[in-house]
Parts: sequence; structure tokens; C-alpha cells
Amino acid sequence: MNQEIYLERETFFHGLDPRTKLLTLVTFFVVILYFEDPLWIAPLSCLVLAHGLASGSMINLRPLRYILLALSVSSIVLWNLFANGTTHLFWIVERESLYYSIGRALMLLSLVVEGVIFLSTTRYEELTLGLIRLGLPYRAGFAVSTAFRMIPMIVASAYAVAQAQRARGLDLDNGNIVKRVKKYLPLLVPVFLSMIRSTNTFVMALESRGFGARKKRTFYLQIRFRGKDVLCIACLALLFAAATYFKIAGYGAIEGLRRF
Repeated sequence: MNQEIYLERETFFHGLDPRTKLLTLVTFFVVILYFEDPLWIAPLSCLVLAHGLASGSMINLRPLRYILLALSVSSIVLWNLFANGTTHLFWIVERESLYYSIGRALMLLSLVVEGVIFLSTTRYEELTLGLIRLGLPYRAGFAVSTAFRMIPMIVASAYAVAQAQRARGLDLDNGNIVKRVKKYLPLLVPVFLSMIRSTNTFVMALESRGFGARKKRTFYLQIRFRGKDVLCIACLALLFAAATYFKIAGYGAIEGLRRF
């Protein structure tokens, strides 16, 4: 099983400075949270989708398809319970709450997809160096990148343990959802033990190489802003300015919506 989220591609977005990629991620996260109406969120979601297609990152969403589907359905159902409006449609659903729940589902999907795009186009080394260039201490930047690196390792470890148990005759696929969850719960023990051992080995390797012995560090990888970074930042600035203007002007809200 492939443990890497990063995809080796020769695209415009792969070649951007990691600080530009971080700015892209933050900008989309902010402007999508501005609006409630799905008609205003949908264009931003389309931009995120275009970003994923242009960067060749959509393949990394395939393992998450069922999670994204469950996230969408649960979001639409739950937000209809915790919000209401003035125009009744059916049962306990009002038009305003339905619009709001669809908007929240689009928002969550867009944020997840944009996060996957960022991880698919940015190496861990680039992320670390980008955070350091933004003023974050080296130890903190290294910890953040290591946390991202551990996620696919945990997933791969869980997959390997499940496959090993299947080889020993354990049936993990039959039964209802409750029975299947009960079967998977005992597998968490070897997964966590494996990660603890891996983390201990990782710490010893860092100590043996003198991690943190000097305050000033040199880096083999060098990053710098190029023309395409300036172009991307200019587009992000226009997007942020336009979204902020519409937000202040009162656009994107749902009239008559009441949230608990």
C-alpha cells in the first residue's frame, strides 16, 4: 500500500513555492467560510475542483469517497435539525434550513478536497522549509510536517494488520456495521503498538544525528518566489478582496434562517 500522499506531477501547482501553496490553502479556507448560501459557495467549490483537476490530485480522493459521501449526507441531515426557517417544505424541513445544510455540505467537501490537494502537491520537506521561512521555529515546523507524515503510515499499518488477520481466517467484511466495527476495534492494539515502536525508533534516529544541536541550520532544499508565484498570489488577493467585499455587503447570507 502506498504510504505517500504526495503525487509526483509536472504541473503548474506542483512547481509553486510552498508558501504560495499555504497561502492558497488558507485563502480558500477563509473565503468558503464567508458564505451560507450554496449558490455562493458553489462557484468557490468549482474553483477547488478545477484546482484539483489541474494539479492531478483527484486520484487521492478515491480512498475517501465513502467518507466524503457519509460526510455530505450526515451534514445535510444534521443541519436540518439544528437550523430552521420560515418557508416550510415537508416534515421538519424548511427551505432556508435545506439551503443552509446543502451549503454546509459543500463547504466541508471543499475544505477536505483543498486539504488533500495541498498534501498531494507539497512534499514534506517543502512544507517544513516553507513554515520555517514564514517565521516558525525549526522544531515546530518539523513537528508539523512529521505529523502529516505519520497519517499515511498509520493508515498503511492498519491496512497491513487487517490483511494479516484476513490471512489467518478472520472475516472482517461480513455482518452489519456494528459487528464490523467490533471486529476492527481489537486491531487498533497492534496498530498503536506498531506506531509507538516506529516513533521510538524515529526519536533515536533523530538523537543520533544531533537533532537540535545547533540553532542555525542549513538546508539542501532551496525555495524562492518566481513569476508564477506572483501571478498566483495576485489571483488569490483578487479572490479574497472580492469575497470580502461581498461578505461585508451582505451577500451570501440566507434570509429567514435561524440556527440553534
